[in-house]
Amino acid sequence: MTVLDDIATTWRSQLQADLPSMDHAIQESILKWLLGETPERLNDLPLEQRHIAKHAIDYRYRILIQRYLKVSPERAYRNLIQRLSSLFVIRSKISTWISLSRDRHSTVIDVLQEVIQDLMQNDKYMQEQIAWIAECTSDPRLRNALVFTAIEEYSLRPIRNQPLLLYRFVNYQKRSQRGGMTQVPASDFIRLVSEEIAPDDAEGTVSLLDGQAIVDYRETQTQEEQKELRGAIARHFETYLEEKVDPQAAEWLRLYLQGKTQEAIAQLLGLQIKQVYRLREKVNYHAVRVFAQKAQPELVTEWLGR
Repeated sequence: MTVLDDIATTWRSQLQADLPSMDHAIQESILKWLLGETPERLNDLPLEQRHIAKHAIDYRYRILIQRYLKVSPERAYRNLIQRLSSLFVIRSKISTWISLSRDRHSTVIDVLQEVIQDLMQNDKYMQEQIAWIAECTSDPRLRNALVFTAIEEYSLRPIRNQPLLLYRFVNYQKRSQRGGMTQVPASDFIRLVSEEIAPDDAEGTVSLLDGQAIVDYRETQTQEEQKELRGAIARHFETYLEEKVDPQAAEWLRLYLQGKTQEAIAQLLGLQIKQVYRLREKVNYHAVRVFAQKAQPELVTEWLGR
């Protein structure tokens, strides 16, 4: 038995044990992808390099299993973005760039999506990976999972003790400069996962994500950002009321934002209903006339039903 046969047999058993409910064809497609375009090379590798190759196969498989294989396309894409944006060096570099750009409405996620798109369109290795994945399977869901795995594995490869994605971001940054001033292009949301990429040497297209999943993800992301923003402003306004207006006004705001009625607030604070209405007017005044001028007026007035 050759080295290749031994490795293939081991991984075939592993796939059957880990993925008993998946079709045999899917398991074989994963195995083909794991072994690479030239699996025969494993027979000729020296012992030390063979161990490295086995470790690389296992590493890619763990990424695939942990984050991309058994989840929806939307969840898989979110896992990819969360994984890459969790790297401090990447997040810090992009945040600094945004702070110096003219388009400060962009977020780290927006820019990261554009960098990944740029990577897919301009990096020869990733284009080769897309073509290879298209040869391994015709199943759209599996293609998505394999592409996301390839992006993560490639992006995190260490180059001079830094992830490769950092250097791809620098290249992207240089291409995006205008007149000596860094600008972040307005993000149309990443076309990488809303379109089909068809490499010249691939027979079919590689569908990376369903269009509706993108819309759902974008809406969820926006809602979460708005929720966080509301929470931050509410805490800031509450502190303002407590320190500069009236501690009871701050307590009224807390209870009001919990959905309590004026009658319930009066009972909880031990006040007469007239006193509670005065607190409400006091909070309204400071919210609209004072605090909202410094914060987000549309959010503040939305809380108070104005």
